[in-house]
Amino acid sequence: MKAAVVTDLGKLEVLDLPMPELGPYDVLCRMCYGSTCAGTDIHLMDGLHPYPVTFPTVLGHESVGRVVELGAKVKNYKLGDLVSRVGYPGDAKSGVFSNWGGFAEYGIAKDHWQMRRDGVEESQWTKYRVNQIIHPAIDEKTAPMIITWRETLSYDRRIGIGAGTRLLLIGSGANALAHCANAVNLGAEVTVVGSGKRRGDFEKLAICAFHNYRDEKLAENVLEKHRGEKFDMILDGVGASDNVNYLLPLLKKDGTLGVYGWTGRSGYAINPFNAANSFRLYSDGYDEEESNGEVQSMILQGKLDAGLWYDMDKPVPLENIANAYVSLRRHEALKYLIKLG
Repeated sequence: MKAAVVTDLGKLEVLDLPMPELGPYDVLCRMCYGSTCAGTDIHLMDGLHPYPVTFPTVLGHESVGRVVELGAKVKNYKLGDLVSRVGYPGDAKSGVFSNWGGFAEYGIAKDHWQMRRDGVEESQWTKYRVNQIIHPAIDEKTAPMIITWRETLSYDRRIGIGAGTRLLLIGSGANALAHCANAVNLGAEVTVVGSGKRRGDFEKLAICAFHNYRDEKLAENVLEKHRGEKFDMILDGVGASDNVNYLLPLLKKDGTLGVYGWTGRSGYAINPFNAANSFRLYSDGYDEEESNGEVQSMILQGKLDAGLWYDMDKPVPLENIANAYVSLRRHEALKYLIKLG
């Protein structure tokens, strides 16, 4: 069985690994597709991930697979189910670890519903709530995007984005595009500050305006575009506090600043005196399970299109995955769809 393994800092290889062993509450899945993440994946490879990582480790957290075998105590899956966030669990004998391990030919999901009913200790199942059954009308190539959409939609709901919210979104990466799509679907009025090369991606959504972050009179021009009206929320999808401090005067009194992005997190520093008034600060708490049903419903209604994030007609074979990350580092794409099985 092949998997994409980070063998050392910055080094990604496709290796042969033992098949995962099936526990009583486990389902074995043949992996279908995964999608790359220019944030978490690259931070992990570069040793910048906020949580401890031991190499070698199997990469990938945005993958889906179909159930091919059921553990003895499994009650809530059936053969053929398409499941989200499936991953290789690691292998102690060969000394290979896993950070979800989504980029593999086979992976494991857990019947966390049954584990809870059977009184299994919560610590053994709670993180596997991200394993969710995907509606049969959702295709395998769209399904990997469910992870990004769930994470961002849960965050966006928690921060209070809704109908009529005047939102200033900072960023033009894959997560920022997801926040934008969610906000538009929730009825918000969205203005984006990002890279000019990504303008076309965002303008495919019903946004109010797009401003290039390199504009020397950015704050002045944003206010002029919006007739001097300030924003209910500023959402930082980059994690670069310099951008936020510059644009913070555009936040209205008692507005909300949300910080979602990872870049520069360790040195993140907000100057509250840049704001004209008091404001609320919200960081990146979310729960994928709570938004799972709503995301799948949006997909089925045609409100979310994975083709905005990656080329669905040209998936990258697993054996070429390292090339995809070279391209991501060059900012040549938002994401790549990876063919796993």
